[in-house]
Amino acid sequence: MTTATENLSPADAAGQENFDRLIAEDSRIEPTDWMPAAYRKTLTRQISQHAHSEIIGMQPEANWITRAPSLKRKAILIAKVQDEAGHGLYLYSAAETLKTGRDELVDQLLEGRAKYSSIFNYPARTWADIGAIGWLVDGAAIANQVPLCRASYAPYGRAMVRICKEESFHQRQGWEILYELSHGTPEQKQMAQEAINRFYGPALQMFGPPDNDSPNSKQSMDWKIKRFSNDELRQRFVDMIVPQAEALGLTFEDPDLKWNEERGHYDFGELDWDEFYSAIKGAGPCNVQRMQRRRQAFNDGAWVREAAAAYSEKYQSADSQLIA
Repeated sequence: MTTATENLSPADAAGQENFDRLIAEDSRIEPTDWMPAAYRKTLTRQISQHAHSEIIGMQPEANWITRAPSLKRKAILIAKVQDEAGHGLYLYSAAETLKTGRDELVDQLLEGRAKYSSIFNYPARTWADIGAIGWLVDGAAIANQVPLCRASYAPYGRAMVRICKEESFHQRQGWEILYELSHGTPEQKQMAQEAINRFYGPALQMFGPPDNDSPNSKQSMDWKIKRFSNDELRQRFVDMIVPQAEALGLTFEDPDLKWNEERGHYDFGELDWDEFYSAIKGAGPCNVQRMQRRRQAFNDGAWVREAAAAYSEKYQSADSQLIA
C-alpha cells in the first residue's frame, strides 16, 4: 500500500513511508510509531466504541443475576459480567495509547457523542434470552473479534487475545443454557425457541451494515485493522450457527435460510436495517434505559474515583519526597 507524501514534511514523509512498509509487511504499529491522523482517529472511534459496548453490555445480564435459576447459574453469570467489565477496561487502556484520555472517552459516551453496539438496546425478557445472548451475541462477537487479534495496531490486537479467550467461555455457557432448555419440558423448549427468534436478526446485524453501505470498512481493511468485510463475517457466522441450531433441536425464523450448494454457503433473508439504524440513533427498545443506568452508575461511583485519585496523589507525593 502506498500513500502520497508530497504535501508532508520530511519527518512526516519518512513516518508515512515506515507506516506503509509496516502495513505492507503485515507487521504491527506500536503507540510510539508514526501513524496517519486518519488511522489514529479510526482506531480511537472503533476501540472506544468496542469498550463502551462491553460496559453497556453488562446491563441485560446483570439484571438476571438475582433471578438466575440456581446458585451455579448465579455464580457463572456474576463471573461473566465481571469479565465484560474487564474487557471494557482493557479496551479503554488500548484506546488511551492513541492519545485520547479515558475521561474524554467516557464523557463522549455519557453525553451521547459516542455509540455502542445496537444489540445491547434489546431487553432480556426471559432466562432463555440469557442463553441466546451467550450463544448468538457472544458467538457473533467471537466471529468478529478473533480476526482483530491480528489487527495492525498492536495494543488492540493484544487486548483482543485475552478478550476472545474469555468470550469463548461466555458462548459455551449460553449454549449450555439453551441446550438444557431445548431438552427440557415443551414449555422450556418453546421459551428457548422464542429467545433465538428475538436475537437472530439483531445478532447478524452486529457485523455492521452491508458492505455497500459501510464507508469505513474498506479503509479499515486496507490498514489491516479489519481482516474481513462485514458481509464476509456475517456469512461465516451464519454458516457456523445453522448446524449448531440443529444440534439444539431449534430453528431460525428465516424462510430464506437454506444451503446453497453452488456457493457452498447458507443463503439467508434480508435483515431489517431500518430497525438497526433506529437502534443506533437511540430509538431502540432500551436505549434510554441503558444510558440512564450508565449515567447513574457513573455518578454513584464518583466517590470511588475520588478516593482512588486521592490515594494515588498521596503516594506519588510520598515517593517524590523519597527521591528528593
